[in-house]
Amino acid sequence: MVDACATLYSFRRCPYAMRARLAIAIAGVVVTLREVVLRDKPAHMLEISPKGTVPVLMLDDGTVIDESLNVMLWALTQSDPDGWLKPEEGTLEDMLALIADCDGDFKHHLDRFKYATRYEDVDPLSHRREAEAFLAMLEARLQDGGWLFGGRPCLADYAILPFIRQFASVDRGWFGGAPYPALQAWLAAFTEGALFQSVMKKYPQWHPGDREVRFPE
Repeated sequence: MVDACATLYSFRRCPYAMRARLAIAIAGVVVTLREVVLRDKPAHMLEISPKGTVPVLMLDDGTVIDESLNVMLWALTQSDPDGWLKPEEGTLEDMLALIADCDGDFKHHLDRFKYATRYEDVDPLSHRREAEAFLAMLEARLQDGGWLFGGRPCLADYAILPFIRQFASVDRGWFGGAPYPALQAWLAAFTEGALFQSVMKKYPQWHPGDREVRFPE
């Protein structure tokens, strides 16, 4: 473990914060974790990152990183014991391109499938069908090695998995019967694995003056 002298504002169920915690945990970089309630965001978090989304990582020198993928890359450049930045097949640029597809079109359709009532004139099932193009592409990639870039996990897997988990949770019955066996096995290996369990521990909402929580423990 390496003490990074950094503070991470996080929200347990947010897939963006989840991917950040996954990378920090696998890197063994210890940070101070402050659990946020999104309807009651800490003043300090909003001061250092006015956009008000998690994760927000503040380093000891005052540098603020408030994009989840950049938090992942920061952690893995400190320590990358499992080679997440060096996939068995392909390159870092290939992984970043696939993650961009997830964060772009797929996330657009995921939001309208999961939160249809937040948007006007949205048919959630049409957005589910649109999102399936991304699922089918992942299914094809997973056929051979079981992971997105070969036979072991990498940055792309753990950057994308939290969003597939979120998608699957909207209608578990439909997802369980959908024609994506490799994708379903990949997701199950993730959610049943020790790394996921370790980053999903519940913490109380942080308030100024509370005892600081070290993560990973």
